[in-house]
Amino acid sequence: MTKASPSNYTKTGPISYIPNETSAQVRQRNMNESLLTFPKGGVHPPEAKELTEHSAVESLPIPEEVEILLNQHFGAPCNPLVNKKDLVVEGDVIGNVEKGLGAAIHASVTGTVKAIGVSAHPIAVKAPSVTIQTDPSAEPRAWPASDWKALSRDELLGRVKNAGIVGIGGAGFPTHIKLSPPSNAKVDTLILNGAECEPYLTTDHRLMLEHPEKVIEGASILLSILGIKECRIGIEANKPDAIDAMKTACNKASSNGFKVTVSPLKVKYPQGSEKQLIQSITGRRVPGFGLPFDVGVIVQNVGTAKAIYDAVVLQKPLYEKIVTVSGRGIARTANLLVRIGTRISDIVSFLGGTTSGLAKVVLGGPMMGFAISTLDIPVTKTTSGILFLTEGEIDARPYSQCIRCGWCLEACPMGLLPNEIGVYVEAGRAGDTSPFGVFECFECGCCAFACPAKRPLVQFIRLAKMKAKK
Repeated sequence: MTKASPSNYTKTGPISYIPNETSAQVRQRNMNESLLTFPKGGVHPPEAKELTEHSAVESLPIPEEVEILLNQHFGAPCNPLVNKKDLVVEGDVIGNVEKGLGAAIHASVTGTVKAIGVSAHPIAVKAPSVTIQTDPSAEPRAWPASDWKALSRDELLGRVKNAGIVGIGGAGFPTHIKLSPPSNAKVDTLILNGAECEPYLTTDHRLMLEHPEKVIEGASILLSILGIKECRIGIEANKPDAIDAMKTACNKASSNGFKVTVSPLKVKYPQGSEKQLIQSITGRRVPGFGLPFDVGVIVQNVGTAKAIYDAVVLQKPLYEKIVTVSGRGIARTANLLVRIGTRISDIVSFLGGTTSGLAKVVLGGPMMGFAISTLDIPVTKTTSGILFLTEGEIDARPYSQCIRCGWCLEACPMGLLPNEIGVYVEAGRAGDTSPFGVFECFECGCCAFACPAKRPLVQFIRLAKMKAKK
């Protein structure tokens, strides 16, 4: 990414919302308008959202075969429930977790099980998988809508669990568990995360523009499950059209006895991080090692809300999702509705291949994503973006020693000491970094972005966590 300086941190003033303005024009206007934000740290990396923010979602043709990973969530991998040569129908359960945390996995296509084996995984390197050969003659499965308002809380929660929904924002935590906080937790507020603060990514933006009513109905279902009335939707102010669309949709939900409102947020990364989002919107600060329900809040991504609508109203499992494919290293950028298990190579072929300047492929956003070395990795429930970056979009310069400038301390939204963690790791003392807050770090990358010495602070922190746990 572009080298940072202290002036990058919080100088993007508040923005008002006039349709058809560019993001740059919006950010220059109405500097006195009040927008919500968190008080500590943050950076403003180049957004690069103009590559796809005006691209309507299009459906990727169903591939000839899919590789569906059985580890797409926080917790243990699923056990396969099918065998080789079995016939499966789009939406059938093909994997489940018997004990512990997990979420069901469903067939994303109709066809024949080709193999039960192991496939490339973006983080775990390899993971168990089910490969399905698609039946090209199969008709798309219909999912008729039904009224959910007479269903009990347990019935609603059961539909969410049966659909295999996890946090689509990236964490992959099973949603039915998150919606069952301890009985002593006094939850009073639901927050929908529509900030989408990562550069390049525009999936949530397009979802809020194209399906605002379904997102809001998903919010109503969430409020019914939680037994509360108030929902606030956080959206960064560089999405004025999405803010307008969601405000319009909120009026209908609010007339049904719920209080659903939009909270425009200042454009500052990592505005979409759970703890920062809660502090921006409610002013409540989640304690160190605490969870949102400790301060009376449950947070869900807007994409998860849409998936909950599908699960409860249509009884449709989570087996497809919107993915942003962007960067100047791909022939055509797009927001694609993709079946889970589709290989990245099939997406590249559909979009016309890569360009000669391609330097790096990143799964996710540039700040928290992972560089990958093969295009044979399949899309999962938590895949938000695939970035094809050129030399001009990355900073490949070698890093140097810490110069004690303190920029990483200013940038860290958690108030940690990433410089000390890095120095200790280099000194072979990674296991001694707990006092510097290594376990409170959520690896947002602000410190590495701000560092003028280009030190790989996130990688140092990951190594420190690993060593400290041992």
